[in-house]
Amino acid sequence: MKVIQLHQEEKQLIKLAVENNRQAQQQIYAKFSSKMLSVCRQYIKDIHHAEDVMITGFMKVFTNLKNFEHKGSFEGWIRRIMVYECIDFLRVKKNNFNHQDIEEVTVSENESVYEMEDFSVDDIQNMIDNLSDGYRMVFNLYAIEGYKHQEIAEMLKISEGTSKSQLSQARKLLQQQITDLKNKLNGTK
Repeated sequence: MKVIQLHQEEKQLIKLAVENNRQAQQQIYAKFSSKMLSVCRQYIKDIHHAEDVMITGFMKVFTNLKNFEHKGSFEGWIRRIMVYECIDFLRVKKNNFNHQDIEEVTVSENESVYEMEDFSVDDIQNMIDNLSDGYRMVFNLYAIEGYKHQEIAEMLKISEGTSKSQLSQARKLLQQQITDLKNKLNGTK
């Protein structure tokens, strides 16, 4: 019964926000802004740019709120808008991702097995931040957001092989950073 009540409250809040009720819009922003800033920050190194992108994303959320069909998670709908805003920002910023077109990329099974328990969230975010924009974008879309290579290729307007190549390179670079950091922590480097 509690879930139904929460869903109805969210639905009512959305309805009020569609009608340009500023208090309802503020409640939506307050509820989701910290999570969405984290999403933007995953893609964009500079916190100030990430905040700008998040604010632009929320403007699109409120502009397009009438199009939300209540068929899925409201948070997921907002998150998707934020991801696309990040892609647009990076596309304009770089106008081109570093990438190599290859049709077949083989990824070994153990390539994605990292021992991450030794690292803080900040350590992991710093490693991801060290990736180029293209590698970071594909890595986040695939590993964090769960998109398939075909979907990533369509979103970024690259080939599926490029998406696979970018992910493979990102994993290799992350693995090297993990090895380097472990060596540093163990005093062997």
